[in-house]
Amino acid sequence: MSSYRKGGSAGTVIAVIADIMAFIIGLWILMYLLDANRANDFVQFIHDSARWLAGWSHDLFTFDEAWARVVAGYGLAAVVYLFVGHAIANRVHRL
Repeated sequence: MSSYRKGGSAGTVIAVIADIMAFIIGLWILMYLLDANRANDFVQFIHDSARWLAGWSHDLFTFDEAWARVVAGYGLAAVVYLFVGHAIANRVHRL
């Protein structure tokens, strides 16, 4: 029974980390769409963090509209982090 709890807490940590990563990316998408002030330190921090997290999917799509590239590229990363993170968390919960 104690091993189940260890797996459960590790799975919870993995799920929370995946959620935070997706939240940061989603927050950047929202800030971009609402034309947040990029000179603001908080906005810059979120942008830098999201760009690092979504580095593999940034500029993956070549839509003509910049907003569509941001939503598709960053959105894909957020969905992948949620899907993969929660799949791993569920797998760890079963251990």
